[in-house]
Amino acid sequence: MEKSFIMIKPDGVQRGLVGNIISKFEAKGFTLVGLKQMSVSRELAEAHYAVHKERPFFGSLVDYIISAPVVAMVWEGNGVIASARKLIGATNPLEAEPGTIRGDYGITIGRNLIHGSDAPETAASEIELWFGESGLCSWEPALKPWLYE
Repeated sequence: MEKSFIMIKPDGVQRGLVGNIISKFEAKGFTLVGLKQMSVSRELAEAHYAVHKERPFFGSLVDYIISAPVVAMVWEGNGVIASARKLIGATNPLEAEPGTIRGDYGITIGRNLIHGSDAPETAASEIELWFGESGLCSWEPALKPWLYE
């Protein structure tokens, strides 16, 4: 089963949008297998955004992610990576479609609420970085509403 790493960034946590964001993934039928609210260390933030290390915005991106708590999650389901990217919306909230998380709640590109893995390899790396081997709780939902539609 495919897994994706999703992080609600400091602006989403501070604006009280955690429940709204989680409900979108639940309504889509995905299974939450990892969840924690945490303050992010500079080392973790730098490792997570290492791909952007040479870009001019790297320092401010790291400073932002460590500025307040985030909610780190792992969601599981068929096609969860691509589907999550659609739920999240375009990076720039001004270009994100209505109905997406960024389209409905985003304000600026620098404070765009949420991060989601963009590929299976990225997801595996991010999940290992944020949760490790034993940080997930795989389980089978008792009711699968999508089976009864």
